[in-house]
Amino acid sequence: MSDSSLPRVEFWCELQCPDCATALDDVRALREAYGDRLEIVLRHFPLDKHKHAFAAAQAAEEAFAQGRGWPYVEAVLARTAELDRRGEALLVDLARELGLDAEEMDTALIDGRHMLVVDADHAEGKAIGVTGTPTYLVAGVRLDGGQSQEGLRERITALLGA
Repeated sequence: MSDSSLPRVEFWCELQCPDCATALDDVRALREAYGDRLEIVLRHFPLDKHKHAFAAAQAAEEAFAQGRGWPYVEAVLARTAELDRRGEALLVDLARELGLDAEEMDTALIDGRHMLVVDADHAEGKAIGVTGTPTYLVAGVRLDGGQSQEGLRERITALLGA
């Protein structure tokens, strides 16, 4: 199997979701197993019940624009309870902690430059049947991780090998 034949993994995520924080273990394990051969794409599905999820998704897009998207996503998901309390102030502080341009992060949250990407992801997620997070799309198959992470990594690995 050539490297290019690996389907990409879309990780539908909400950055204020504790289940998504748990799901990062699977994402890390897949990265370890496949390395650069596997493209894992973060897709945003902010939920209305989390008031800072939409801002966090925009902040993640700014972090990707600044070249540190995944470390930023991991940092935000590691502090979901704090995000609930502190909101956008935490998002800017995390940017600073990771050596990103925190002022630019703050500006991006104010001017909404990444809003269209987040909205488009959310609309596409709804269209393919995403109802909660985490959800994965692998080789055209949707796997809902919100109910249970149990066996999910194995199912993704099986789909990658199919």
